[in-house]
Amino acid sequence: MNLKVLCFGITRDIIGQFEYRLSLPTEATVADLKNQLSMQFPKFATLKSLRIALNEEYAEDTMTLKENDEIVLIPPVSGG
Repeated sequence: MNLKVLCFGITRDIIGQFEYRLSLPTEATVADLKNQLSMQFPKFATLKSLRIALNEEYAEDTMTLKENDEIVLIPPVSGG
């Protein structure tokens, strides 16, 4: 299935683009997505507090992805 991944902050630096297209097997989960991104972009695996939104809702690792889902990678935010 085809997915659109939107990258912000450090995830954009790691992946190298704002919008990244990715293909995963049917019934893949958010955890599968993270594993795939970590294999393709080893620095991605170093992000400890990354959040993922799936179709504008925060997603858990066990959630199943569907064709043409929009995924947003939300890196840790700091500031003061």
